[in-house]
Amino acid sequence: MAERQTEGGAAISATIETRRHALIVEDEASIREVVAQYLELEGFATTQAADGLEALRIAAKQPLDLVVLDLMLPGVDGLEVCRRLRGASAVPIIMLTARGDEEDKLLGFGLGADDYLAKPFSPRELVMRVRAIMRRIAATNVPAMVLAGTLRFGPLTIQPELRAVHRDGAPVEVTAKEFDLLHFLASHPGQVFSRQQLLDNVWDYDYYGDASTVTVHIRRLREKVEMDPARPQHIKTVWGVGYKFQP
Repeated sequence: MAERQTEGGAAISATIETRRHALIVEDEASIREVVAQYLELEGFATTQAADGLEALRIAAKQPLDLVVLDLMLPGVDGLEVCRRLRGASAVPIIMLTARGDEEDKLLGFGLGADDYLAKPFSPRELVMRVRAIMRRIAATNVPAMVLAGTLRFGPLTIQPELRAVHRDGAPVEVTAKEFDLLHFLASHPGQVFSRQQLLDNVWDYDYYGDASTVTVHIRRLREKVEMDPARPQHIKTVWGVGYKFQP
């Protein structure tokens, strides 16, 4: 809250809103501009980068709320940028690519990307996916003292209000989508969900991608929250059906 003085000396309070900041990393200027225009209409302040090194320099200087990241970049490619960003932050990352290679897609998810769009893509679809991610984050963006709804399973603690996960009291770094998936499963203990059901409920839109996306996220979650990922205690596979969370 900021104050300014009128001519008569009275103080008038004015709320200064902090705009969310999106970084658009794309070597094609025309695509960068279109994405920036659409995100600015959504209320984002945007910064553009034409290559991976520039993107990493920008990310090191200022906090980000969203990264739209092309896979094919000159110099440091998008996968390496994703890996480095994820090593320092849980910022949501949406990857763009002209390649339809399923291996690249799964590798991107494996490195921590939250979503994926193949070129050519509709800017409106991009906005829809951004809204889905931001809506989930905003819904739990409340003061740290509000801890109602905390889920505890032995050494594992999930705090939806803070979007925080702890194991044995130590914080666990998870991406936005990993948190959403973990929280959804843990909120329905013992219930079995198919991969398509998880896509429908967690990805929060009509997702037409490969259901193996879920498999990658499950594997990453196990590596982070299970004591022994090869013998998971909580995130169980129900063979031929899907997955469930075992309290």
